[in-house]
Amino acid sequence: MDPMDLIPAPSLFRWVPPAGYDPIDDETMLDARPGTEGVARWFRATVGAATGLPFPDGDDADNRIVLSIDPELAPEGYRIVIDGYAQRISGGSAAGVFRGAQTYRQLLGPDAHRRAPVGPPGREWAVPTVVVEDAPRFPWRGLMLDVARHFLPKDDVLRYVDLLAAHKLNVLHLHLTDDQGWRLEIRKYPRLTEVGAWRARTKRGHRASALWDDTPHGGHYTQDDIREIVVYAADRHVSVVPEIDVPGHSQAAIAAYPELGNTDVTGPAALPVWDTWGVNRNVLAPTDHTLRFYEDVLEEVLELFPSPFVHLGGDECPKDQWRASPAAQARIAELGLADEDGLQAWFVRHFDRWLADRGRRLIGWDEILEGGSRAEGRAPVESDEEEGVRNERPCDEERREGVRAAGGETTSLGLAPGAAVSSWRGYAGGIAAAEAGHDVVMCPEQHVYLDHRQDEGPDEPVPIGYVRTLEDVYRFEPVPPGLSPEAAAHVIGTQANVWSEVLDSRARVDYQVFPRLAAFAEVAWSTRLPADPAARDFADFARRMTVHYRRLDALGVGYRPPGGPLPWQKRPGVVGRPIEGAPPNV
Repeated sequence: MDPMDLIPAPSLFRWVPPAGYDPIDDETMLDARPGTEGVARWFRATVGAATGLPFPDGDDADNRIVLSIDPELAPEGYRIVIDGYAQRISGGSAAGVFRGAQTYRQLLGPDAHRRAPVGPPGREWAVPTVVVEDAPRFPWRGLMLDVARHFLPKDDVLRYVDLLAAHKLNVLHLHLTDDQGWRLEIRKYPRLTEVGAWRARTKRGHRASALWDDTPHGGHYTQDDIREIVVYAADRHVSVVPEIDVPGHSQAAIAAYPELGNTDVTGPAALPVWDTWGVNRNVLAPTDHTLRFYEDVLEEVLELFPSPFVHLGGDECPKDQWRASPAAQARIAELGLADEDGLQAWFVRHFDRWLADRGRRLIGWDEILEGGSRAEGRAPVESDEEEGVRNERPCDEERREGVRAAGGETTSLGLAPGAAVSSWRGYAGGIAAAEAGHDVVMCPEQHVYLDHRQDEGPDEPVPIGYVRTLEDVYRFEPVPPGLSPEAAAHVIGTQANVWSEVLDSRARVDYQVFPRLAAFAEVAWSTRLPADPAARDFADFARRMTVHYRRLDALGVGYRPPGGPLPWQKRPGVVGRPIEGAPPNV
């Protein structure tokens, strides 16, 4: 292995002359200085398991690995020095030391990513005599997992925490609620999981497919499961951001508690948990009861998730029921709002302020800038992939009037100053938010929706959306050209999103996520990539991937091979919804 085959590639890498390798063995000690004790525990449990080496405590020999915090380094920055004396991994914080330890594991070779030693007894391990220094470009480097459409058991979530950490990603965004399932135990409202976590059947493939799986599907995380996930992630310096989607994408909650819906339009009969895909007209009723209900939900969410950010969705909320609802129309009149767009803005603004009062920050999909829906004024679209990007903005002044009705200071976009935006329909929402002083996480569907297909060939399983190859993801640039330096500073990071409508197993998630997440990780982390995507050296990245595939093999990842899907990765006969041509750059 060439030591230069690191992913993400570091900003500084040089050999210590004379170039060679420094061995580690049964007597190599681990010297964990104050503040690095958690990294030492991870190192012994992970690198120790893979190598079979005990790494005893010790600080009195050159045959040791020193973990230490250096406040001169950036908080997540690190420095590795292997020079024939004590091996040193320093970081600006425990998180930086941990990032350095991940690089050290890569320097040991792919087998250091296994769970037990392989090879002959007494195998020699060595690291190259090098200096490596690095620090991340963005503080938010995330992956969104949709566990609502298809449930991922707790162990699979923990596994993805490890995979994120191995790629120096630091945010796991869990999409916990949607029309097709509610995945989080709320003790005050047990029917959310007793009823809302299960659907009777599931559409196989795109909603246009004639195929159904008649096996009931569901599952949820207990509050102790969530506590375990959060602590496990924190030990790996990954923050878990929960998403509770409102006021659309809520039929599972309405199925459990029908009074949350617009019963003056739909009638009193309970709706089922939805069993197909697309944008759903059944949305939350804008009543005081609904607000109190979700405040109760969020009280329990805040207890479970220490993340400063709480994602409240806010996307794809059709207004048909609100237009037809006497209660919704009365609420619009009571609040002096202009229309249903103002009503959604009021709804979002209520929880924006509620979270701010409790020291948390709302983050939502870019529709929260408008209080509207891209499905507004037309029949529901069938899926995120079909309609492209629509940016139907209500009159800015009318929208601001709507949110002002809730009281409190707002920015020019009608949100509290601390609110942040996940810009998914393209760059436009993120640009508007950043220019108004809001923090932005760039996650445009045209570039980093990893449920979209990876190749135009006929063997791609359940092909959805535009083709986004490994190279396409590597050439994604989170900060669009033309932003002022002040606005660009509000792009706090980037995130790849994985929607699971057609991903019905861990194997399907692995196939869609990898190897593209490795390219995304380098984009999110590296400060050495040219801002011009065309100037990036994809050939060098592809060369480094030849080693990284071996790391993924050792980690047990069912990635898409460079030559195309293996026979068991194909899904013949299951209908997708591919979109031809290049995606729009909006």
